[in-house]
Amino acid sequence: MLPADLHSHSEFSWDTRTGDMEGSCARAVQLGLPAIAFTEHTDFISWTIDPALLPERMARHVVGETQLVPPPLDVDGYLAAIERCRDKYPALKIIAGVELGEPHWFAGQAEALLRSGPFERVIGSLHSLAVGGAHVLVEDEYAKRPVADVLRAYFAEVVRMVETCSSFEALTHLDYPIRYLPKDSHFRAEEFEEEIRAVLRALAGTGRALEVNTKRALEPVVVGWWRAVGGGAVCFGSDAHRPEVVGSGFAEAAAMVEAAGFRPGRHPHDHWIR
Repeated sequence: MLPADLHSHSEFSWDTRTGDMEGSCARAVQLGLPAIAFTEHTDFISWTIDPALLPERMARHVVGETQLVPPPLDVDGYLAAIERCRDKYPALKIIAGVELGEPHWFAGQAEALLRSGPFERVIGSLHSLAVGGAHVLVEDEYAKRPVADVLRAYFAEVVRMVETCSSFEALTHLDYPIRYLPKDSHFRAEEFEEEIRAVLRALAGTGRALEVNTKRALEPVVVGWWRAVGGGAVCFGSDAHRPEVVGSGFAEAAAMVEAAGFRPGRHPHDHWIR
């Protein structure tokens, strides 16, 4: 059996025009997944952006000329859709959740959001850096400073997020900035071992899980470091923003995690443990 997909997005995530909760559930059933979590984006930030670099699907959320302001999650509509899908796909465990962006910067807003509904799955993410009093998307910084400096700043901020925020149960896409490297750049995890291990040690110290996000294959060496520093749990997420991506790459990811010394938990939807 493939692992549960504990990180996916539907039409209720502000950054997609291709999300479809019912379609994603149908895909999960087709693949034989034991569960799917819809961890919709909840971002309380205002990003200072370069409009020329912004994907077209996000342009409708630009305020003025340089501020990207995500809309709030439609909690009532989202929870109603979850219930409809549970009725339609009774054999599939469907988990309500959220992806908290930069929750250490917006603790009050994050806590209020979590009190507003029965969110069973909460993952934490970092997409941003604080630069000169503004919040910027990590990928936009590559045009302004060396790649290595951006990556080290990112990993350092993830450590701060983990150490100062307890509202999420798993850290998602630690390798987020690697997705957007300039075309002439190459990434070797070993060149940033100290910085990555610092994140992993901080996360392991809190007892939370490391997500293997299959949108970009996480380096096996990083999962090995996770186990070496005492990390006790791993989870899987496709980060799907459209149905056909649900569960993508899970067989390979599960084999890699198993080789690193982790095994399925007691229930099919549980985190994998050492």
